[in-house]
Amino acid sequence: MPTALPAALPIRRLTLRDLTACADLSENRGWLREEHKWGFLLTAGRGYGIDDPDGGLVSACVVTRYGPEDRPDLGAIGMVLVAERHARQGIGRRMMRHVLADMGTTPMTLHATPYGRPLYEELGFKVIGRTEMVLGRFSPHGTDMEGTRSGVTTRAATAEDLTAILRLDEEVLGTDRTPIVTRLPAFADRLHVAEECGRITGYAAVWPNMHTHVVGPLIARDTQTAKALVTSLAARSDRPLRTDIDVRHEELLAWVKEHGLASVAFNDVMSLGRTELPGDWRRRFAPVTVAAV
Repeated sequence: MPTALPAALPIRRLTLRDLTACADLSENRGWLREEHKWGFLLTAGRGYGIDDPDGGLVSACVVTRYGPEDRPDLGAIGMVLVAERHARQGIGRRMMRHVLADMGTTPMTLHATPYGRPLYEELGFKVIGRTEMVLGRFSPHGTDMEGTRSGVTTRAATAEDLTAILRLDEEVLGTDRTPIVTRLPAFADRLHVAEECGRITGYAAVWPNMHTHVVGPLIARDTQTAKALVTSLAARSDRPLRTDIDVRHEELLAWVKEHGLASVAFNDVMSLGRTELPGDWRRRFAPVTVAAV
């Protein structure tokens, strides 16, 4: 029996049983394997994949849904990959069309590399923002590592903080991200909060990704609070730090570069069905990962 062409193979839902195949696909395209991140996204979101008859995956992507389960406010697309030997055959376009059809009228967002942007524009996505990836070893330069010099108090989050964190996150993001936030304690190496007079004014996590620690999400009342959270997380990391900061936060970007991080890449934030993301961008400094929001 002849083997079906990749463009005709069925698209199915991925599960954690596909974790190794997803990591193999990442490696095939020159990305890091990122098994820890794949596991997080496959449990917090919906994975889609096309099986290769010869083994592994032809293509994969993940969609994270925010808001009510039956009628999401927003969907985020990430980890869109097609195996090298099946590239330039329209498979990525087919995968994206399938995902968009599955999501119906739900507004969608994604972070696009220069390579992927033309496809997303063809599908109707518009550029609404930009993030800058920075990477390096954070040097405090005499900064008080607990943040007290800046007047901001930070500490490790506890289970009792979760309700307040969820409330703040929904206020800043403009949608309910419970599937993401409630998985952070297990996913991240550290989860810290900033507080004033017993009220949480920001929170951030740092999670392991191969040889680096990624700071995200980073939610804060203002830039000083964001700096204090980054400093407190960096104090307990022995790895290079990486994060993706909204380019409108110029002061924070300048500050992290002064403290040892350097620009690595830029991604365009794109949207379909919305002219801007919901919530308050002034308090949203970095996503949990560019594969989500």
